[in-house]
Amino acid sequence: MSKRRVQVQEEEPLFGNKKPEQHTEQWDSFKDLEKKEDSGSTAQSQFFPRLEVWTKLVVYVITFALILAAAVISKGSLLFMTSQLSSTTRPYCNRDKGRNKQFVVTLPRIERTAWIWLLFFAYLVPQAGTLLRSCRMCLFKGLKLPTLSGFMLTLLTETLPTIGTAILVFHVLPEMDVIKGAMLTNAVCFVPAAVGFFCRKRKCPSNIMILTMDVLSLTAQASAFVVWPMLEDNRALWLIPVAVILISFGYWENYITEDAPFQAIRKLAASYEFTNDKYFTYIFVSIWKSVVYFLSMLLIIYGREGEMSFLFDDFRNAFQDHGIYINEIAPIISSANTPNIPELISTSKGTTIIADHLVPVWVWLINVCCTYAVYVIGKFACKVMIQDFSFAFPLNLVMPVTISALIAVSGAFVRDECAFASVIPYYLFFNVPPIYFLKDFLGSQHAWIWLIWLLSQAWVTAHTWTTKCERQARTERLFVRPMYDAVLVDQDVAMNRRRSDRSIRDEDNLREEYATALGDQEIVNARTPIIYACGTMWHETREEMLEFLKSVMRMDIDQCARRVARSYMNATVDDYYEIETHIFFDDAFFRYKDDKQQLPYLNEHVKTLIKCVDESVEKIHGSGLKLYPPMKYPTPYGGRLVWTLPGQNKLIAHLKDKAKIRAKKRWSQVMYMYYLLGYNLMENNKMSTVLRDLRSRNTFILALDGDIDFQPQAVLLLVDLMKRNAAVGAACGRIHPIGSGPMVWYQMFEYAVGHWLQKATEHMIGCVLCSPGCFSLFRGSALMDYNVMKKYTTTSTEARHYVQYDQGEDRWLCTLLLQRGYRVEYSAASDAFTHCPESFNEFYTQRRRWMPSTTANIMELLTDYRNVVKENPNISRLYIAYQVILMVGTILGPGTIFLMLVGAFVAAFQMDQWTSFLWNVVPILFFMLICKIFEKDKVQLFFAAVISAIYGLVMMAVLVGVMLQIANDGPLAPSSLFFFCVAGEMIVTGLLHPKEVNCLPYGIIYYVTVPSMYMLLVIYTIFNMNNVSWGTREITLVPSKKPEDEEPMTEEEKRAKEEKKRVEKELEAAEKKNKPNVFMKWWTKLFLSREKASLLEIQKTMMEISERLDRISKGIPANPGPEERKTQTVDIMHGIEGVVTKAKVYVDDTESLAMEMDDENWIDDEVLDKCQTGMIPQAEKVFWKKLLERYLKPEDNRSEEVEQNLRNLRDMSVSAFFMLNALFVLVVFLLTLKKELLHIKWPFDIKTNFTYFENNEVIMVKQYLQLEPIGLVFLVFFAILLVVQFIAMLFHRFSTFCQILANTKISFAKEEVDIPDMIKKIRNGTDEDESYEPAGRRKTVVNATANQKKGKPGVINMEEIIVRRMTHVRMNLDDGKRMNLTKEEKKAIHKMTTMDARRTTIVAKGGFQQHFENLGSTTEEGGGRRNRVPEGIANLGFEPDTTNV
Repeated sequence: MSKRRVQVQEEEPLFGNKKPEQHTEQWDSFKDLEKKEDSGSTAQSQFFPRLEVWTKLVVYVITFALILAAAVISKGSLLFMTSQLSSTTRPYCNRDKGRNKQFVVTLPRIERTAWIWLLFFAYLVPQAGTLLRSCRMCLFKGLKLPTLSGFMLTLLTETLPTIGTAILVFHVLPEMDVIKGAMLTNAVCFVPAAVGFFCRKRKCPSNIMILTMDVLSLTAQASAFVVWPMLEDNRALWLIPVAVILISFGYWENYITEDAPFQAIRKLAASYEFTNDKYFTYIFVSIWKSVVYFLSMLLIIYGREGEMSFLFDDFRNAFQDHGIYINEIAPIISSANTPNIPELISTSKGTTIIADHLVPVWVWLINVCCTYAVYVIGKFACKVMIQDFSFAFPLNLVMPVTISALIAVSGAFVRDECAFASVIPYYLFFNVPPIYFLKDFLGSQHAWIWLIWLLSQAWVTAHTWTTKCERQARTERLFVRPMYDAVLVDQDVAMNRRRSDRSIRDEDNLREEYATALGDQEIVNARTPIIYACGTMWHETREEMLEFLKSVMRMDIDQCARRVARSYMNATVDDYYEIETHIFFDDAFFRYKDDKQQLPYLNEHVKTLIKCVDESVEKIHGSGLKLYPPMKYPTPYGGRLVWTLPGQNKLIAHLKDKAKIRAKKRWSQVMYMYYLLGYNLMENNKMSTVLRDLRSRNTFILALDGDIDFQPQAVLLLVDLMKRNAAVGAACGRIHPIGSGPMVWYQMFEYAVGHWLQKATEHMIGCVLCSPGCFSLFRGSALMDYNVMKKYTTTSTEARHYVQYDQGEDRWLCTLLLQRGYRVEYSAASDAFTHCPESFNEFYTQRRRWMPSTTANIMELLTDYRNVVKENPNISRLYIAYQVILMVGTILGPGTIFLMLVGAFVAAFQMDQWTSFLWNVVPILFFMLICKIFEKDKVQLFFAAVISAIYGLVMMAVLVGVMLQIANDGPLAPSSLFFFCVAGEMIVTGLLHPKEVNCLPYGIIYYVTVPSMYMLLVIYTIFNMNNVSWGTREITLVPSKKPEDEEPMTEEEKRAKEEKKRVEKELEAAEKKNKPNVFMKWWTKLFLSREKASLLEIQKTMMEISERLDRISKGIPANPGPEERKTQTVDIMHGIEGVVTKAKVYVDDTESLAMEMDDENWIDDEVLDKCQTGMIPQAEKVFWKKLLERYLKPEDNRSEEVEQNLRNLRDMSVSAFFMLNALFVLVVFLLTLKKELLHIKWPFDIKTNFTYFENNEVIMVKQYLQLEPIGLVFLVFFAILLVVQFIAMLFHRFSTFCQILANTKISFAKEEVDIPDMIKKIRNGTDEDESYEPAGRRKTVVNATANQKKGKPGVINMEEIIVRRMTHVRMNLDDGKRMNLTKEEKKAIHKMTTMDARRTTIVAKGGFQQHFENLGSTTEEGGGRRNRVPEGIANLGFEPDTTNV
C-alpha cells in the first residue's frame, strides 16, 4: 500500500460514514455536560483490581517459599525421626559435663519406642484425612458402590506402596546416614518411568528424543537397586529394591494413557476413572492401609530387635520422663586424625540424664504440619494457576536444598557436637556421615549418582510444569489420589499430579462418541461457549434500561476485543466466547379503546428503550457515535427489532403483544428457551446429533432482569463454574441492591447476610437452592433435560400452582434442575447490581410473592427428599436435615420474635410478663384483624407501615434494655452470649468481605425492623396468598386518544392528506375492478405520505401483481418451483430523508406478506421511520405459531373456582400458621412463668448471696440463672446453625479468594500481555472530556469550535476501528514515521510484530495487513461482521442485512 493511500485512509473517520455536516451558529456552540456519576458496577474502586494484582504477586512468592520450606522441613524431620531408630552410638555434647571430657550416647529402647510410634502416627494422619474426606463426599455428595474389580484393583494399588513405605521407614533409612537416605528418596520413580516409556507413542518421529530420555531415566532409576547395597557393607540395604519398587507401584495409574501403543493399556486407561464410588472405596482402603502399615511395622521391628512386645509394654513410659545413660570415653587418635566412634574406649564412667519426653511429640507435630502444608499449598497453587513457578519449581528444588542443608548441619555437628545444643537435646541428632564424606562430597561418586537420580526424577515429573487444568479445578481433576503420602511428600505430590487433563473423562467434552464422530476442529468450535443474554423487561424506567444496555455494550466490547485478538492477531484467548443479547419486552403495545380495528401501537416504554440504545452507545463509546437503525420484523407474537452493536454482535428486542402471547416473566423464559434451544439448536439440520449434543452442553442462557448492571468479568466467572463441572446446571453471582432510602439500606444488609452466610453455606455443604433470575447462567443441556423445560411450561390449574410456579419462577426452575440431579452454584466474586424496591409498599408487595413461592418450593424438595437424594449427588440427608431446621425456624419465626419482644419489654420497661405479653399481642391481633376485614392492599400496607414505625421506636428502647440486662445478668448469661456471638459473627463476616463492609452500619436498620419483617410481613403474606398478581409496578399506562393532544397540521401535511384520500379512491376502484388484494392496502398504508410519483409507481406495480394472481386463478400452478418463481423489484423509501433502495419480493408471496403487515400498525411509528422492514423465515414463523398454540396462548381470566381455591389455600395456611405459632408461644411463655418449677440451671455467672447472723453463722446461697427447656433447645439449635454457617462462610471465603486469584492475570513479559484487555483500551475515542482538567488549562474555545463543526453522529464499528487504527500505525512505523502512541498501542504493535515473525504461514498469505484489508473491504460491502453467526448455529431468523444505510 502506498504512502498516499495510507494518508487518505487515516483521514477517513474510523467510526464509519458520517452524515453531512450541520453547522450551528458559533454564538450557540456551547454545551451543557451531563454530570457523570458512577454507580453500581462502575462505582467499584480501582483500588481492588490493583490490590488483586499485587496480592497475586505476593502469593506467587509466598507460595513458592512455603512449599519449598515446608517440604525441606518435612523431609528433614522425617530423616531426624528415622535416625533415632538406629542403635548406633553418637557423640554427646560435653558443655555441661566438662569441656575436657568426651561423651557418647546410645538411645535406649524406651526412647526408640516413642519415635517408632510417632512414625506410625505420622503415617496415620493422611489416612485419617482420606477417611474424613471420603466420608464427607459420600454423605454430602451421594453414595455410589464400586465394582468388585475396581475395588480390588484400588486395594492392591494402595497396599503395595504401604508395605514398601514401612520397609523404607523402619528398616532402610535407620541403617543409612541422612545424606544417603535423602539421596535415596529421588529413586522411587521406577514404575512410573517404566509405564511412561511403554505408553509413549512409537511412530511419531519427534518422540525419538523423548523415548531416549525415557530409557535413560528408567536406567537411572533402576541403578538404585544395586548402588547402595554394593557400596555399603550392610545386608539390610538389599531390601532397597523391594522398597522403592513397591513404593513406585502406587503411581502407575497416573502414567497410563488412552493413546498408548498397546490395546490392553488403552482399555485400562479408558476404564480407570475417578468417580464418586472411589471415595466409597477409600473409606475402607484408608483403614486397610493403616492396618497393613501397622502389621508391617511390627514384623520389621521384630526382625530388627528380635521382639516387639516392648512397643506395647513401654508405650506409656516412652511418653513420660525416663532416663538415658551417657557414657564417658577416652578418644583414640586414628591415623587419619579423625575420631571414629568404634575406636573410642569407654572409661566406665557415665551418668544418667532425664530425657525430655515432649521433644518427639514436637518433632512429630512439625513433620505432620509441614507435610500437610506441602499438599494443601501445592493444591492451592494448581487451583489458582500459579503451578509452574510456585509448585513445580520448588518441588524440584526440595532435594538439592535439603541435601545442602544436611551437609552443612552434619559438618557443623562433626566439628563440634555442641553446635546445636541450644536447639536440639544433646542426646539426639541425625545419623551423620563420616567427615571425609562431607569434605569431598562433590568429588565422591555418591554425588554424581544422586545427580543422575535427581535428573531422572525431574524428567519423570516434568508434567508438573506443563499440565494445566481449568481454574479452581476440583481435587479429583488435579490429583490421582485424594490425599498425600506422609513419608515422601514432595515426590508424592509431583507424581500424583495428573499428567494429562484427559485423565478424568469429562462427560461434557470427552465422550468417546465425540472423538469418533467429530473432527478436532469441530470439537473445538462446539466447545466454544455461546452465551445468549436474555433480559426480560416490562415497565422499567429510563435509568434502569440504561444500566442494562450499558452492561450489554460492555459485553459487546469485551467479546469483540477477544475476537479481534484471536482472529487478526492469532492470539490464544482462553476465555473466548460468543454472545447474543435478547430482550423480551412484555406488554409492548397498547390499543386505543375507540379503535374498532384495535391496531397495536408502541407504548412509551418501548420507545424509551429504542432511544436508550443509542444513548447507551454514547455513554460507553463516547458522544457523536450511534448504531445503525434497527431492522424491524413483524412476528406472530408481536414484533422484533434487531440492532447490530459496535462489536458486531446482535441485540434483539422481542416485542410481545399481550393480545397474541401470554404475558409475565415465566412465559418470556419459556419463549426464549424454546426459541434458542428448541428452534435454533434442535431444528438445525446442519448439525449432527453428536455435534448438537456437545453444542448444547456449551450453550448458556444468561437470565437477566431489565435493570441489571454488571461487568463482563462477572459473566466469565460464572462460565468458569460451568466449565469446571459438567453437572452444574445453573450458577449465580452476588446480587447487590441499589437505590436510596431506608428500605434500600435494610435490603443491602439483608442481601449481604443472606449471601455471606446462607448462600455460602448452601454452596459448601450441598448446593444453592435458588439462582435468582435477575443474574444467573443456565446450561442449555440442563434446561433441555427431561422434566425441566417441558415441565416449566405447565399452566397453573391448581391454587398451589399459582403460588409455586408463577410467584417465584426462578426458584421453581432451580427446583426442577435439582430434582434432575444438577448442581446450582454460587460465586461471590461475580457481582451484579439491581434496583430494589425503595418504598415500603413496593417492598411488602414483592416479598408477598417471594415468601410463599420459596416456602412451597423448599417444601416440595423436603417432601420428595428420597428421590432428590437419590437423583442429586450434591444433596444428602444431612443437607435435607439442615433445610428442615431452617424451615422450622422460618415457620416459628414470628412466634420466636414475639417471645423475644416480650422478654425485651420486661427488661427495657421493667414490667411484668403478662403486661409485656398484652402490649405485644394487641398490635399483632389488630393487624391480623385488619388483614382479614380489608381485602385491599393499600389499607393493610398502611397499618403495617404505622405499626412498623412504632415497633422501630420501641426496638431502640429495647436495645437499651438489652444492654441493661447484659449488665445485670453478666456477660456469660445465655442472652448475653447470644447477643455477643451474633454481633461478633456479623462484624467478623463483614470484615472478611472488604468490598461489602459498608453494609455493616445498615445492621441498625435491620435490627429496628425485625418485628416488621419477621412478624408483620409474614402475617401480611399469609393473609394475601390468594393474591397472585406481581404487584411491583403492576399498573399499565394506556394512553387515550384525545383530539386536543394532536398537533396542528402544516400545509404540506394537509396536501399529503388530500393526496392520500385521492389515491385511496383510485386503489379502491382498481381493487374492485380486479380481484381483492390486501397487499395493495399495505403498500398504500406504508407509502401514502410519500411523493405522488412514487405512489403511482407502486400502484402500477400492484396492478401487475394483481394480474399475476389472476393468471394463477385461471390454472397456472399456484406453487411454482424455485426456478419458476419470479421477483418484482420495487423502490422503497427509507426514513424522513427519502433514501431510495431497490428491494425484491416474490410475487407469489405478496399476499401472505400483505396479510401479515395489515395489522402491524406499529411498523409505521415515527420512532422507527429510519428502520428497514424485513420478514422472518417461513420455518421460524411456523415454529412461533405452533409454540403460541401449544404453550403461549394468552391466558383467560381465572375462573371463580380457582379464585375460591386460592382463598381456601389462604385460609388453610392462616389457620396452620396461627395454630403452630400460638402453641409455640403459649408453651414457651407458660414455661417461662413457671421457671422456678421446671427449668435448667445455667452453670455460668452464678450469683452468690451471703447472710450473716449474730451467732457468727454465715449462710451462702447460690443463685443460678433459670432457663426454660424448650426455649433453650430452640436457642441451641439456632446457635448450631450460626456456627455451621460461620464455618461454611470461612471455607467459601477461601474458595472465593482462590477464584479471584485464578482469574487475575499478570503479564511478566511483553509476549504475555492480556491482548483482549489491551485491544479494548485502544478503541479510538472521538471526544475527550476535559471537564475535570484544572480551570486554567481547559481548551474551552478550541473545544467549542470543534463541537460547532461536528456533523451528525456517525455509525460505530468497533472491529473496523481497531483494525484500521492498528494497520495505519504499523504502516506509518514501517515507513519510518514517528507517531504518538499510547502504551496499549505500543504493546499491540510489539505483539503483532512478534507474531508476524513467528507465524510465517500467515505472513506468506499476506500477514496481518492482508487480514486487515480484507476486513475493511468486507465492512464496506456488508457492514463487517453484522451477519456473523456462531459456527454450528443456524441463522437466528434474520434476513441478511446487506443494504447500506
